[in-house]
Amino acid sequence: MHEALPALALNSEALPREAMDETPSSPANPESSAASAGAGASDERLMLAFSKGSSDAFAELFARYKQPIYGFFRRRLAEPAHAEELTQETFLALLRAASHYEPRALFRTYLYSIGFKILRAHRRKTAFRATFFGKPNSVADPSQRDATEAGLWVRSAVAKLDTMDREILLLREFEQLSYAEIADLLHLSVNTVRSRLFRARTALRNLLEPFEQPSTKNVPHTMAQRGERR
Repeated sequence: MHEALPALALNSEALPREAMDETPSSPANPESSAASAGAGASDERLMLAFSKGSSDAFAELFARYKQPIYGFFRRRLAEPAHAEELTQETFLALLRAASHYEPRALFRTYLYSIGFKILRAHRRKTAFRATFFGKPNSVADPSQRDATEAGLWVRSAVAKLDTMDREILLLREFEQLSYAEIADLLHLSVNTVRSRLFRARTALRNLLEPFEQPSTKNVPHTMAQRGERR
């Protein structure tokens, strides 16, 4: 996806209003605070700096998360253009909400929660259009995206999973979120996440068993045997 979005943070209309009252020489200047933190600063520290007006902090967060957020949408939508559009919307929503940000959770969890809201709104809009205007559904089977037979089989199998189980599996295996982060995002208990993830992996393995390509048969086993990050 293209990287034009951070330029929005340089626009005085996009920045949090607090930044307009600060001067470059001020000790509390968020720009200098973010600069001193550098690229090694935590996501949460960068977001706090951005909430006080640092466009550099926003640019760093965008650089860190533009591909993960695009991948999040790409795995759930049939059209790459829609995935890119919703990625842009997610960061625009982050811009708008910056002045109200409070570090109550990991920034990553906060950002994915914004992505989920935007995805749900997109799905509702798509369903409405499909029902009343006969528009093609952009939440079509994701398996249509992969030209290889093995990839088609895996994506088709994932699409057959229970909706919540599939979401948990994607968040764990692709977004690589912890159990606690998934539980927070989906409003479930950690134990429920664990049990449903196990069920999803088992179901996926069973769905893939009839397919004899070694590269595909190993997918669920790799997932099941992977070391767990708490």
